[in-house]
Amino acid sequence: MSQAPMSPDITSDDKLWAMLGYIFPIIAIVVLFMEDKKSRPYVKFNAVQSIVASVAISIIATVTFGCGGILVFALFYWAYLAYQGQDVRIPMISDFIRNQGWA
Repeated sequence: MSQAPMSPDITSDDKLWAMLGYIFPIIAIVVLFMEDKKSRPYVKFNAVQSIVASVAISIIATVTFGCGGILVFALFYWAYLAYQGQDVRIPMISDFIRNQGWA
């Protein structure tokens, strides 16, 4: 995971929405319906990434009978990085999202 800032034009509002998307995935879904938020690249990328990460963690936790639940703490770490304005890179997920053109 990189700790370099993504872009100098990231506002504190962008950071807040990105962080909330990781903690509450429903907010990430709502962000994708808000025109002013989904037009911001930082917010949109983190919203899509948090949705995909939440689904992946849910599947892992189900398949491993709850042992993958420890990965939920990773969401809080990624939320912290997003609030700091850092480029949150999740192995496999970040590249998948970019290759699909989702963000």
